[in-house]
Amino acid sequence: MGLFRRGAKATTPEPEPQAPQQASSAPAQGPFDRSDVDKPGPRVDLGAIWLPVLPGLELRMEIEKKTQKVTGVTAALGGSSLQLQAFAAPKSSGIWDEIRTEIADSVARQGGSVDDVPGVFGRELLVHMPATAPDGSPRTRPARFIGFDGPRWFVRGVLAGKAALDKEAARPLESVFANVVVVRDESPRPPRDLLTLTLPRQKSATAAEGAVAEGASAAPAGTRPDAPDFNPLRRGPEITQIG
Repeated sequence: MGLFRRGAKATTPEPEPQAPQQASSAPAQGPFDRSDVDKPGPRVDLGAIWLPVLPGLELRMEIEKKTQKVTGVTAALGGSSLQLQAFAAPKSSGIWDEIRTEIADSVARQGGSVDDVPGVFGRELLVHMPATAPDGSPRTRPARFIGFDGPRWFVRGVLAGKAALDKEAARPLESVFANVVVVRDESPRPPRDLLTLTLPRQKSATAAEGAVAEGASAAPAGTRPDAPDFNPLRRGPEITQIG
């Protein structure tokens, strides 16, 4: 029987936290490029993203139903979640500044509010999207958009749930983002092309010291009721709330 079955969640056991192993020339804080690390260490290999694991962390892969392509990964912990996607970027410049502007414009068109504020990884967006409570009353759904420009790649994170507003709740998932490794292939890609993600491999779980439990799986995209769901940022990104 394979390591992953569709419809279940990947739940990490409770190993002692370990610092990811980095090359001596690596920057003090990531996200990191593949060239910055000697080996994955306590990370799960998801193709373009090597994702750090923490005790109690749950992973959910987002799969486009029509193409069965993996479009993102969400890490959930204690009522908070972090959605991650990695994109190609120009060699000469980053794209986070222009993407923030486009996200802000899109959110405003949908009746939401946006604040561009300083954060742990530089400028970030605090977004409040209009939503409906279970009783039918209007409410807002907060999210934090964080981004990082690497060498020929860009990684974007969306913090939702408690981590969107609570600094203490955000710290573990900020640590996950800070220790992500992006693996950019050498193929020519247009800016904002989504880098290929894959389902976790069994050898990845071994490298991460058994971090992914037997029977874990990827859930289809759009099944996370606890977090705002946004389309992947591609050329001409449009931010669309689901549900």
